[in-house]
Order: sequence, then C-alpha cells, then structure tokens
Amino acid sequence: MNSALDDLTTESDASGGHRWLDEHRSDLTLGLDHLTASVDRIESWGRELADRMLDGHRLLVAGNGGSAAEAQHLTAELVGRFEGERVPLAAIALHAETSSLSAIVNDYGQDEMFARQVAAHGRPGDVLLCLSTSGASANVLVAARRARELGLTTWAMTGQAPNPLTALCDDVLAVPAKSGAAVQEVHLVAVHALCATLDARVAQRSRSHVRARRTTPPSVGTRA
Repeated sequence: MNSALDDLTTESDASGGHRWLDEHRSDLTLGLDHLTASVDRIESWGRELADRMLDGHRLLVAGNGGSAAEAQHLTAELVGRFEGERVPLAAIALHAETSSLSAIVNDYGQDEMFARQVAAHGRPGDVLLCLSTSGASANVLVAARRARELGLTTWAMTGQAPNPLTALCDDVLAVPAKSGAAVQEVHLVAVHALCATLDARVAQRSRSHVRARRTTPPSVGTRA
C-alpha cells in the first residue's frame, strides 16, 4: 500500500515530466520554425555538397557527444543511402576512427583530435561540417581553423548565435533554441533535409547525364 509520501513523489515526478515536455515542445517549435525559415541555406548546402561529392570531393564531419552521434548518422546516410538508391558518397565522421583518435589525443592533446584528421584527409574542395550545440568546443574550433588554412569549405550547425564557431565558418545554421536537447533534435531534422536535397540533386545530375548520352551522336570513324 502506497504511503502519502509515495503518492506525493509520484505526482511530483509526473508533474516534472509534463513540465519538461511542455517547455521542450515550445523550445523545439522555436527551433523548427527557424529551420523552416532557413531551408534555402540547407538546400544550397545539399546541392553544393552533391556536386562536390560527385566530382570526387568528400565530406568530413566533426562533433562531440550527441553531435558526434549526429555526425555519424549523416555519414551513414551518405555512404549508405537515405531514402532512395543512389551511388555511395565519400563522407567521414572524424570521431569514429577510435585508434587514430586515441593516438592523436595521447600524442598531441584533445584539441587536435579532429584537426589532425582534417589535415590527413582533407583536400581543397572538400567540406568540413562542424556540429556543436555551444559553438565553443575547443577541438571543433581548432578543426575549423585548420580546415580553412588547408582550403576546405567550412560549414557549421550550432546553437544560439553569436558563438565562436559562427565567426570561423563560411556558412552557419544557428538554431535559436534554449536547450542543447532541442538544438540537437533540430540539427537531426536539418541533417535529414540536407540528405533529401542532396539525393534530389544526385538524381537530377544522373538524369541529365543519361539525356546527354542519348542525344550525343555516335562518333564516325574514318577509313585510311
């Protein structure tokens, strides 16, 4: 039989959960509204990324914690597939190479954990996408600086701006949500929107290539 204290604790826990969900829904709605208003940026990224990757460039993605999980989520969609069949695309989540990561941290310090991999894998024309709810993670900031020095294009998804990362990257989606949880959830929606745009661009280029082959007359050989 529950005591009055048990009943009070259960009621308090339920109230806390409801309160959190209400606040989170409002925060998430704010972030999603901003993402909807910023859809032109995501579509621009998706088209540009598709063109670069089809031309032989690659995407590097850096993030910590939940942002690391989202970085790997994105690269899985690109190396594998999102919603439809297409060619595999070169994308690397920089936290996922654990032996290299631990060696770099051991020998060079944690601030270099992504930057040294950018130097190893990145080439001019590649893209580094930085994911950070705070926009202030030292290892991500160092990676962004290294990428710019090496001629990579740098994009970022962050939380509220201004923050240090927004000043370092070529283009930024800054989500004005209050909680890190809401920011990360909006980032995941942005990742999926980016993949959808990229897939559409890949399909468009594939159709254009097929049409060009059909309309190009066969070459006529000459006889000696």
